[in-house]
Formats: sequence, C-alpha cells, structure tokens
Amino acid sequence: MSQPSNQDAFRIEGGRTLSGRITPQGAKNEALQVLCATLLSAEPVTISNIPDIRDVNFLIEIIGDLGVKTERLAPDTVRFTAAEVDLDHLASPEYTAKARRLRGSVMILGPLLARYKRAALPKPGGDKIGRRRLDTHFLGFQKLGARFDFDSESGFFTIDASALHGTDMLLDEASVTGTANIVMAAVLAEGTTTIYNAACEPYLQQLCRMLVRMGARIEGIGSNLLTIHGVERLGGTEHRLLPDMIEIGSFIGLAAMTGSALTIENVGWEHLGLIPTVFRRLGITLERQGEDMHVPAHDHYAIETFLDGSIMTVADAPWPGFTPDLLSVVLVVATQAKGSVLVHQKMFESRLFFVDKLIDMGAQIILCDPHRATVIGMDRSQDLRGIEMSSPDIRAGVALLIAALSANGTSIIRNIHQIDRGYQFIDKRLGALGAQIERL
Repeated sequence: MSQPSNQDAFRIEGGRTLSGRITPQGAKNEALQVLCATLLSAEPVTISNIPDIRDVNFLIEIIGDLGVKTERLAPDTVRFTAAEVDLDHLASPEYTAKARRLRGSVMILGPLLARYKRAALPKPGGDKIGRRRLDTHFLGFQKLGARFDFDSESGFFTIDASALHGTDMLLDEASVTGTANIVMAAVLAEGTTTIYNAACEPYLQQLCRMLVRMGARIEGIGSNLLTIHGVERLGGTEHRLLPDMIEIGSFIGLAAMTGSALTIENVGWEHLGLIPTVFRRLGITLERQGEDMHVPAHDHYAIETFLDGSIMTVADAPWPGFTPDLLSVVLVVATQAKGSVLVHQKMFESRLFFVDKLIDMGAQIILCDPHRATVIGMDRSQDLRGIEMSSPDIRAGVALLIAALSANGTSIIRNIHQIDRGYQFIDKRLGALGAQIERL
C-alpha cells in the first residue's frame, strides 16, 4: 500500500455527531516487536492482524531488505522466512537511511545478535517527543557479553556478540523496547538470564508467548521478573496481534468529545488495564457487550475528584499503570468535561507541547511546565473552534483530530504523515461513522 506524502493535510468539518461500529486495528507497538522476532528463526513465521500503517510497513520493508522472504497471504497477514539474512546490507547507505527514520528498527538488534552474533544500527528516529535514550538496550546487551562501539560522528552503533551468555540483570528502567530487545537476545544465549524490573505490558507478554511457541523457555511472563533459559534454535509459528489499545482509547475519546454513540468491536477487555478506569474517572460511561465496548452518547460528563475533594490527577506510569500514549487524548477529552484535571506526563518532556493549538481553539488549559498541564473543563458551554494546525507526533496528532471533529467550523491539520504512522486509514474509517474528513 502506497503511503501519503509528508505534504498531506486533513480538512475537517467539525461539529458532527457520529454513529456506528468500528474495529480497532492490530496493535502497532506489538507489531514492531514481533516482526523483529521473525529474524530469530530460519523457519516460516506467520503474523496476522498486522495494521497497514507507515511505521509497520516501513519495518517490513527493512526486514525484507535484509533478505527475509516476505509473503503477503492476506491484507493483514504476512509470512516471514528468515532462512538467509544478508548482514552485509547493514553497512549499506540504503539500510542506514531507512533505519534512521524508524525508532522501532532498534529491535532488530536483539534477534541479529542472538542468531548471528553481530549487528549494526544508526541512531534511530521516531517521534519528536523529547529525549528517548537507548541505554537500557545496550546495557542489557553488555550484561549478556556483547561489546559495542558508537561512532558519535556518524551516529552508528556496531555490536559484537560472539559470546553471549546468560546473566542476572536489573534494568535501570522498565523500558518496553529495551526489555523486548534483551529478551530476544537472551533466548539463544548460553545459560540462564534473569531480567528484573522488566516491562510487562500485554504486547511484551505477546512477544514472550510467541517466542515460547517457537521453542524458547521463558518463565515469569506477565511479571517484572523474567527468567530465560537459552536454547540452541527456534522454529516457526503463527501469531495474531492484539487489538491496539491506543486506538481503542482514541475512539472512546472521539465518542465523548463529539457526543456520539459508538461501538468498538473486539477490544480485548482483559488487556486494557487502567484505560477503562481512567476514562470513567473523566465521567465517560463505558458498557461491556461481550467482547465489544459501547460508548453511549454523552451530552455532558463530569470529572471525578479524589476522595478528599482535591483535583483529579491523571499520570502515566509503566504497566500496569496508565499508558503515556493516551495522555494526549485524555487532555483533549477533559477540555469539554465538567470539572478540572491535572495531566502529568512523566516519561517525555515534549509531549504536552501541542496544547497551544488547543488553546487557540478555545480550550482553557494552563501549561504548568513541560510535564504538567491543568485543564479547566468547559462542560460544553462553548464549542472549540476550527483552526489551522500541524501534527507534532502520532498521539498528539490524533488528539488534535478528535478536537477538530468536535469543533465548530473547519480545521486544517498538516503534517498528517505523523498520524498515518500509527493509525490505519483513519480518515476513511471515521468517514464511515459520519465524520467529514478530506485528505488534501
């Protein structure tokens, strides 16, 4: 599927009530992990429910360039066969250019080190949401016995892992991608590895269960202490991605802001953690209908206070805490609630810097510092107004899209390749619900 250019924009006619049913795409963050894991085996690995989005398609392209055979069996299903991997391609300008553009490319390191004992990677890109260090990845590789060099002039990492061996490690932070990378490196290492303070997100659990089906020996899945007994080789398997919890949360916010009744299909309730709880604290009713989630139309919704009457705070935290990827949506939803909330973005120092656009739209927000914003809800006493703006990153982009769909008048959102990186055909899918979105 060809992807839109960076010059694309959305024109949104806001103020329309939506209705209908929508199915969330496969999980983007899980896809980036399990696609890299296909490099661990020479046997076929089939992945289904793959979202057709820029970041995932780009990673599939990078894996294919390495010599992995990719066969699309269905629009959302690809079979990967990494029988032969061309490590010389790691030194090519093409690889350097592509890997720099995608932060998820860092997770090819663990599989390559495990299976081929060496790897290389330019400093990867991704969202402009503040400093996102890679120390956890490389400290973990070093603990396993790898040696790496970083050329500060070219921004290129080169890693030698000719003698990986199991060890005990305490991660400096519960990094999801760092944990995934270390797990993939350890599954073929000699001996036993224990990882304490490991991330335990549902997507990481999915990766571990997929690796177990391939023949890995992993204990403690779902906890922050993983024990990995190295094996000699891994085989093939089939794996289906979970629904994307960030899309589900985005659709909840969309329904609330536009006063719409929406049904989100097959949400995987058991994998949503605190997401339903946090939106209910904002006053949004969520009804469970089997595996579906129904969000009834809300004329008004009121933010709860803490038991002592103090202002509600919504903050991100490592799983099972609330995901940082939905704080942008929470902030937008609060603009039309009754009451106030403090949004505390602890993990990234630049993720709240889109609130100036919401203020221009008429929202009442105080940006306290790079990590905190206080939202004074307007209880629908005044509609947001359409403006022209630009999407700074994936999650802020969809939050601005939700604001524009609820606003009075026309909005233009530029730089929407950022939204396309994480949301599959979002204009067409929301258009089917009655949204007026035109891709310029």
